[in-house]
Amino acid sequence: MGAPGALPSPELLEEYSQFFRLLSEPARLQLLCQLKQGPTDVATLIDATGFSQSHISRQLGQLQRAGLVRCEREGARTIWQADGDLVDELCHLVQNRLKQRLEAQLQRLEPA
Repeated sequence: MGAPGALPSPELLEEYSQFFRLLSEPARLQLLCQLKQGPTDVATLIDATGFSQSHISRQLGQLQRAGLVRCEREGARTIWQADGDLVDELCHLVQNRLKQRLEAQLQRLEPA
């Protein structure tokens, strides 16, 4: 993001926005969670999620272009896997923030 305290450029803000928009789709998050369990093929993802093959392929393509998943050919099958720990780290940050907010709300509800 540049020097501490420096504001990101409009172009960088647009990149951030596009990245978070990509992660804002529950289906893509579900697929990422499935892939964090280990490499798998589309047929297994269909069984695990109930999504159609075309929907999964479309979502995986978007995740691949963002560098969040990768695939390898194994004969006739394509095996997909999560690429890196970025999504885990982001989810952990969000989970901690939500936990802090809920704990603060709970404290306000408790009698003094």
